[in-house]
Amino acid sequence: MKLNRTTQRTIEILKLVSKNPDGITLDDICERLELPKTSAYDIVTTLAEMGMVNVDRGQRQRYTIGLTAYRIGINYTNNLDFISVIEPELKTFARTVGKTVFFGVRSDHEVVYITKAEPENPIITTATVGTKNPMYCTSLGKAILAYSDEETRDQVISRIKFRKKTERTILDRESFLKELEIVKEQGYALDAREVEEHMECVGAPVFGSDGNVLGAISVSSLYKPTEDYEHLGCLVREKAREVSKLLGFIGNIC
Repeated sequence: MKLNRTTQRTIEILKLVSKNPDGITLDDICERLELPKTSAYDIVTTLAEMGMVNVDRGQRQRYTIGLTAYRIGINYTNNLDFISVIEPELKTFARTVGKTVFFGVRSDHEVVYITKAEPENPIITTATVGTKNPMYCTSLGKAILAYSDEETRDQVISRIKFRKKTERTILDRESFLKELEIVKEQGYALDAREVEEHMECVGAPVFGSDGNVLGAISVSSLYKPTEDYEHLGCLVREKAREVSKLLGFIGNIC
């Protein structure tokens, strides 16, 4: 999929401006993003006219994030009201299974961890809220992608660059597609020590009221040869079904 360069640059500039609450100059923007000054000036001027950035016209003009961008962010946050439904369910589930529980959503070709619940004696996990990981080697990513529509799935997979993280990491499109078929058959996905050698995760899809996959729930724990991961998968799948129903989904899940 061909990406529009101007749109990419615009988003990169907005991200950079948002990370500098005291403002950032045009020269700094050009230097950090390696942009031609004329192109950067055209973009920030347009963003300023649309209220996406503010301009502090001092000795050197500095740009800060604008009210329009803030309002867009607020609208996004308002659309995340479902988190208030999911979080107590995850907390209860974490205590029940005695393991760390995550909820994640797709962000382009990666999965981002939106919320996390831990049992009384949690293990230390590298994943935290806001962390992103590849979809091809996480139970969250596999669960989401297995239940996404074909067009979305194909677009996401076309953007994936398979990289080896452990000896068990899936490294090609064909193997990944076969993995997604298995996920859809059983209703849950495994990260069988594919991201970290000592961690095993199980995930299942969560659906919204519109019938589309909204995200996924996963359970993470240290790998144990004696653990019944099939049973754990069934528990996660059932919890994901319960959460989906709470969010208004009335169809057959898996």
